[in-house]
Amino acid sequence: MAHPILQFGTSRFLLAHVDLFVSEALAGAPGAGDALGGITVVQTSERPEGAARVAALAAAADQGGGYPVRVRGLAGGEVVDRTLPCTSVQHAWQASARWAELRSSVMPQVRVIVSNTADTGYLLHEGDGPQALQPGSAAPRSFPAKLLVLLHERWRAAPQLPLTLLPCELIERNGDVLKGVVLQLAQQWQLPADCIAWLDAHCVWASSLVDRIVSEAIEPVGAVAEPYALWAIERRPGLQLPCTHPSIVLTDDLAFHERLKLFLLNAGHTFLAERWLQSGAVPTATVREAMADPVRRPELEALWAEEILPVFDGLGPVARAQAEAYLVDVRERFANPFLDHRIADIAQNHAQKKQRRFGPILALAAEHAPQLAQPRLKAAMAGA
Repeated sequence: MAHPILQFGTSRFLLAHVDLFVSEALAGAPGAGDALGGITVVQTSERPEGAARVAALAAAADQGGGYPVRVRGLAGGEVVDRTLPCTSVQHAWQASARWAELRSSVMPQVRVIVSNTADTGYLLHEGDGPQALQPGSAAPRSFPAKLLVLLHERWRAAPQLPLTLLPCELIERNGDVLKGVVLQLAQQWQLPADCIAWLDAHCVWASSLVDRIVSEAIEPVGAVAEPYALWAIERRPGLQLPCTHPSIVLTDDLAFHERLKLFLLNAGHTFLAERWLQSGAVPTATVREAMADPVRRPELEALWAEEILPVFDGLGPVARAQAEAYLVDVRERFANPFLDHRIADIAQNHAQKKQRRFGPILALAAEHAPQLAQPRLKAAMAGA
C-alpha cells in the first residue's frame, strides 16, 4: 500500500518531530488533525546505523505499536516527563534495496515529500547521470539525483496531482536551495522542457525552519526530545501540509522566525561558550549549570535584555512582543533538568559561530538602533 507522505532521512530528529506530529494528528490529539495518512521512510545513505534504524522501524510498523518518543523538560514552568507512541511510519525502506518499488508504486501516490539529509545532503555525486532515469537502473548516489529520478517518474505517471516538498535541513531558504539544485541537475541531464517547467511551476518547494532539541536515541528505535517544538513553514500557493498541529506554524515571514532562533537561542548558546572559554573552560560544564550559576546567568540575561531585545524594537511592537515570548521558551529550554548540553560541544568552531550569530545582530542594530552600545557583543567579535 502506498502512503501519501514520503520521507527521506531516518534521523532521530525526524522521528521525534515530523513523524510524531503526524502520529498525533492521526490519533486526534488536541489541536492536531487533517493528517494526509501514513509515512514511508527512506534511508538515502548506506550507513550501517541507518540500516539498523530502518530495520527497527519496519519491525515496529509490522507489529503495529510504533516506537517511543520520550518528551522530557520544562514547559510552562512545569516538569514534563512522558512517553508517547509514534505510529505514523508505515514503511521503512533502504533506497537502493527498494528503488524499483519507490519509482513505480510509491511515487505516483505521494502528496508530500519531507527530507532531512544532514549538512552535506544537497551535494551531488559525479557518478550520477541521466542513465539513472532508465527503467531498471540502480538508485543514484546523491539525494538530489534520487529526488530528480522520482520526480521525473511522478511527472510521467501523474503530473496533474499536487505535490509539496518540505525540506527540513538546517539551510537558510532550504526549499529554494533544494529547488535550485534539482532544476540545475534536470537541465544538465537534458530533461524535456515540459518536465523542467513542471518541476519549476507545479511542484511546491516550501522553505521551512525546524526547532527542537532531540537529545538522544532510544534503541533500537525511538528518541528523547524536549517539550518545545516548532516547524515554521513559509506559506506558498498550492502548499499541502502533512497535517495540522500546534507546533506547525504557517508564516509569511519565515526570516523572522529564523531571526528569533538565531538572535536569542543560538546567540545565547554562543555567548555562554564565549564566557566559558574566558573563564577556564571546565570540560563538563553544561548550559543547565550556567542557568543556575549566580554569575553566568545574570550576564546572559543582561545580553538578552540590553543588547538583543532592543534590536527587535526597531521592527515594531509586535516583533518585540514575539521575541519576549520566544525568550520565555528559550529560558526553559536552557534550564532543562534532563538535558546535559555541554558547552564544550557548543564551543566547537567558535570563531565561525560568532560571525554567523553575533554579526547579524550587530548589523541589524546598526540599521534600526544605531544608538545601542552592545559592548558584550562587540567585545566578543573583536576577539574573534
